[in-house]
Amino acid sequence: MHDATLVFDLDGTLIDTAPDLAAATNHVMARLGLAAVDERDIRPWVGHGALKMIEQAARAHGRILTEPELYDLFEIFILYYSDHIAVSSRPYDGVIAALDGFMADGAALAVCTNKLERHARQVICELGLAKYFTVITGRDSLGVYKPDPGHLTGTIARAGGKPERAVMIGDSETDIKTAKAARIPVVAVTFGYSVEPVATFAPDVTIDHYSELSASVGRLLNRPA
Repeated sequence: MHDATLVFDLDGTLIDTAPDLAAATNHVMARLGLAAVDERDIRPWVGHGALKMIEQAARAHGRILTEPELYDLFEIFILYYSDHIAVSSRPYDGVIAALDGFMADGAALAVCTNKLERHARQVICELGLAKYFTVITGRDSLGVYKPDPGHLTGTIARAGGKPERAVMIGDSETDIKTAKAARIPVVAVTFGYSVEPVATFAPDVTIDHYSELSASVGRLLNRPA
């Protein structure tokens, strides 16, 4: 895999960030005078961004927010989340071993996330994962973001990789749409934040644990063109 580039989504793929994102969302609910929403009810919206999490949490209380209200609350969310970004977030089981293996094999590793780049870097650094990734791109890094294929192909280019030797790893319909549009094979993890079973969106491979990833990537990289 010495010439391979592996591009990972972040939330729901590498790191279970939902507890801290839910806490930030519920901080916003408290500012509205509303009760906390169960983390399990917020998880399905994590992949859709903070605005959607805030909107849906308020909607659960029967509160419909205007666009100006949403953007004002987004600023409150961002300030709180920046200060509490890695309180309870943790890498998924098997992530460290998998990344160590890929690094030892000489693969280039990158992150392509719709999180703001500074937040992606912050959580990756605080959890001790920064040494693994040559490139981290967020929704504000390249002028486009997933599902625009340019976010993925631009990440691969920044990593010095070739599309024909790249694989995307994600957890959502957005990740799969992005990879398909970029003509990059995609592995989907089944334990992320997808509302529907991720296999519904026809990734090339699904895995239930990171111990399955190396073999899956190897098969995708070595399959006939």
